[in-house]
Amino acid sequence: MSIQEVWPSGEMALLTQNEADSISLSSKGKLYDLYRNCSLAVLNSGNLTDNSKELLENYENFEINVLRNERGLKIELINPPESSVVDGRIIKTLRNHLYSVLRDLVQIKIYKETYEKNVRPSFNTEGEFITNSIFMLLRNAQVMQPGTKPNLAVCWGGHSISRLEYDYAYDVGIELGLRKIDICTGCGPGIMEAPMKGSMVGHSQQCACHQCRLVGLTEPSIIAAEPPNAMVSDLVILPDIEKRLEAFVRLGHVLIVFPGGPGTAEELLYILSIKLMEENRRTVMPLILTGNEESRPYFEALENFLVKCFGEDITRMYKLIINDPKAVACEVRKNLDTVYDHRTIIHDSYCFNWALKIPEELQHPMDVTHENMAALNLHRNQEPWKLAANLRAAFSGIVTGNVKEKGITLVAQKGPFTLHGDEDILDSMEKLLNDFIEQKRILLSQREYKPCYVLKKD
Repeated sequence: MSIQEVWPSGEMALLTQNEADSISLSSKGKLYDLYRNCSLAVLNSGNLTDNSKELLENYENFEINVLRNERGLKIELINPPESSVVDGRIIKTLRNHLYSVLRDLVQIKIYKETYEKNVRPSFNTEGEFITNSIFMLLRNAQVMQPGTKPNLAVCWGGHSISRLEYDYAYDVGIELGLRKIDICTGCGPGIMEAPMKGSMVGHSQQCACHQCRLVGLTEPSIIAAEPPNAMVSDLVILPDIEKRLEAFVRLGHVLIVFPGGPGTAEELLYILSIKLMEENRRTVMPLILTGNEESRPYFEALENFLVKCFGEDITRMYKLIINDPKAVACEVRKNLDTVYDHRTIIHDSYCFNWALKIPEELQHPMDVTHENMAALNLHRNQEPWKLAANLRAAFSGIVTGNVKEKGITLVAQKGPFTLHGDEDILDSMEKLLNDFIEQKRILLSQREYKPCYVLKKD
């Protein structure tokens, strides 16, 4: 048996008895399994996987214990992955990530207890409470920089990409780094890693490596399936996928969408749903779609799907740039200046987009079950932003069925999820998903893909 000890510093060196018991191996508190799984994921940082069940099975003997003593707090790792240990010590970046897991799960526990007790003083709506809770989680993680000009580019994209697409995203990262632009991604492999790695190179060429911020936002079920990549400097775990998506759009200043699969489609539909709302028509939230020449068919398929669902006007909500990393970086820099001017005029925070209206339909976590997937409204008899929100939920369910332990188990027990909707919408959705399958954008592993969904036209 191998045992490693880690000593958290700062405020995380002190926990209440209740907080320590909730994550301790000895007491097997409510958060222990979640704490163990997230810690195992960060200790596998840099290892390629997209299947949480396989990751957990590969390290059945791993345990983590939290001990309170006269010196404060000690984390005891039992049988950690060999790749996380160098010369008898846990790699420093991974130690920092372990602190982040501890910090965020304690905060998530407080958030959930407050939410369940319905204690929401001074908030007019449940949505306001959720947004303020996200703000506090980000503030506690110290990833917001008050008083500085907007400078954070959020990069969305898939883990299952080709080498050429990875290299293109890396080149975009270099161009962003040369302009000293910080990066925020979902912190996994593939597109989530490439621009971060490139950004470090670009920053170093400007002698600004010490200022390079590489923020990774994740949530418990995602991090268990996709361990953080080795580039992440600041890791933040949000309570669920919806809080994670809101954190992206409130923390970031410009959104860049690279090639991906169902998860990327989910992210794109999320921001388009927000941009389609009348309340957000004058809010500045720049959106850029980009990839190399090889990925042109991907964006053609994605745009065809969007146009069939929402009409030609949807293309005005983003800018598409193919095979030009420098043009992407220049567009980002120009948009950052626009965001700065806009937020200065309306007196909104530079580091958190309070002005953005996000409906509660996009804030509440979707419980992915066969019943809830079948109940999604994928028909045209609703406002466009609501259709986008429901399509977002459908793709979220597909991601769950593909890579998350709960979804994989549900599909194995009850068969694929069934989605109902208008014929033309489901036809376009089916074509897009078939394109993803044909382009091998669904899974990171090379095993044959068996769809976790069935589309039933009404």
